[in-house]
Amino acid sequence: MSDLALGLGALAVSEVRPPGHRVEDETGPLPEVVLAVLLPPTVNPEDLLAKIGEILSWKSPPLLHTEHVSDEDWVRVSREQFRPMGVGRRLWVVPSWHSPPEPPAIHVVLDPGLAFGTGEHPTTRLCLEWLDANIEGGESVLDYGCGSGILAIAALKLGAREAVGVDVDPQALEVSAANARRNDVRLSLCLPEDAPSLAADLITANILANPLMELAPRLAGRTRPGGRIALSGILKSQGAAVGRAYGPWFDLAPPRLDSGWVLLTGRRRQPPSFIPGGHPSREWGASG
Repeated sequence: MSDLALGLGALAVSEVRPPGHRVEDETGPLPEVVLAVLLPPTVNPEDLLAKIGEILSWKSPPLLHTEHVSDEDWVRVSREQFRPMGVGRRLWVVPSWHSPPEPPAIHVVLDPGLAFGTGEHPTTRLCLEWLDANIEGGESVLDYGCGSGILAIAALKLGAREAVGVDVDPQALEVSAANARRNDVRLSLCLPEDAPSLAADLITANILANPLMELAPRLAGRTRPGGRIALSGILKSQGAAVGRAYGPWFDLAPPRLDSGWVLLTGRRRQPPSFIPGGHPSREWGASG
């Protein structure tokens, strides 16, 4: 319905789930969904809804409520939603139109844009807190699924020696490159097929549960023995399955939770060592 509304002239569509409102279908209880659709004066809401109903073959149309939206400075309104955000002990994420609230702190200058990652979402915030707590200086970092580049840029500003950002979306790489220039850091960026062969000290991957499980062997192969990994984009109900996928290579710490999202972290085990004439032995790294 959102796609159809946009295709038929809507300027924007956002989804709202009112708390406590539930509906039932043959699969059981489902949350009621309210779509807020912004229309220009030239598009009639009733006509738009009727066209969508024809395409979707509705038996009965949904409830419709309309109200007039006064003209405003929408750039200003949008900017007011994004304010400097402190993360961990040392780090602040600051939109370019704000002054840093704590000049001695480490600042990542980042504006909301086309690629995911402003620090507002719990998954990004969890990864930033982990980087703030774990980077001591001189580390090599791989950010797989870099989006806006926020994690790799933060790693460099926290003291990492080098950082590589990987993403399947060329537009995300362009956004990451622009953000790296704005923050005056040197960030290497590439598509997955062009990723360099490296054994990183730290790996972050803030994607989704299913891709993370598929990527487990690849990310394990890019983590040096004793290196650490942070995985997010995982719902609480998905944490155990993702943990099992990484268990063969990593000693995992207890998950961290934020608003229903999970951060999984772990340390790469040492590879098996073979003693001539004896049996293979394995060194186990500490959880991290």
